[in-house]
Amino acid sequence: MGATENHRPTPATLHYPAWAEDTAHRPILPYDNPLTVEGIALGRRLFYEPALSRDNDVSCGSCHKQAHAFSDPRRYSIGMDGRSGNRNAMALVNLAWNHFFFWDARSQTLELQAFEPVRDHRELFNAWPEIIQRLKEKPGYEQQFHEAFGTMEFDSLDVVFALAQFERTLISFDSPFDRYHYGCDTNALTPAQIRGKDLFFGRAHCADCHELPVFQDHGVINIGLDSVITDPGLGGNTGKAWHMGRFKTPTLRNIAVSAPYMHDGRFNTLGEVLDFYAEGVHLNTPNFDDHMFAWKLGVVNLDDQDRADIVRFLEALTDTAFLTDPAFGPHTP
Repeated sequence: MGATENHRPTPATLHYPAWAEDTAHRPILPYDNPLTVEGIALGRRLFYEPALSRDNDVSCGSCHKQAHAFSDPRRYSIGMDGRSGNRNAMALVNLAWNHFFFWDARSQTLELQAFEPVRDHRELFNAWPEIIQRLKEKPGYEQQFHEAFGTMEFDSLDVVFALAQFERTLISFDSPFDRYHYGCDTNALTPAQIRGKDLFFGRAHCADCHELPVFQDHGVINIGLDSVITDPGLGGNTGKAWHMGRFKTPTLRNIAVSAPYMHDGRFNTLGEVLDFYAEGVHLNTPNFDDHMFAWKLGVVNLDDQDRADIVRFLEALTDTAFLTDPAFGPHTP
């Protein structure tokens, strides 16, 4: 990955409202992979490129569908040879604000994250030399890589750098809640959604983990899904006993269109998720997180109406423009 001296791609910036950044939540833009118009365009094309997969049939976009906030509506995605994963494909929303990636937080950057699906036998299951050769044989790629990185002798690093640039542009901050809370549009939410909002930020303790403005913190925690841990989560990577059963806190933006829910997709509806938090949390699970202190105290009490109102509020986190923005859709020559 070596650029020519006269290579001058066009700098690009992320566009988001001023309120979408605070001291705890701000975009992470690596100095060694600056955003450029050319890099983003190349990454968009690669995101929907089936040549990345061994059988030329599966792309990143096959399991991260825009209409579902770039998540997979299937519980587990299907990769090469019909192989199934064991975790639900996470939504790709406001990734520039994330400190780590995958449910078990095993990758520290988007660039490192992009390497893994290509090699995973349950996903794209391909070899990088084969991918590079295929891309060189496809019309336009050599020119696009030259425009983005100043080289026609591109490699796997250039591919993941381009993918990461595109994925950082998947920004979503235009929901009815945003118009109500930040835009002072008092008509943006229904009475039920307003009641749900007050519960979410109040006695339901949802915002303890799902913080504004991204509806997500930087935690990797055990929320008490099971009494006996069946998926080690973070602990599967570190081997540390106190990491077992810990998973990344996902964003709740566009949550109403990104079912199923939890790392293993066990819940099909938001109502089931609310039922879990209201009466299904396993306090006896190993490593039950102190961040769930309200549940330890037994102060989270939600009746049927409370749960229904919170679901209505979560539906107000849907950014319909994000789900249909042609700039995020498949590349068209």
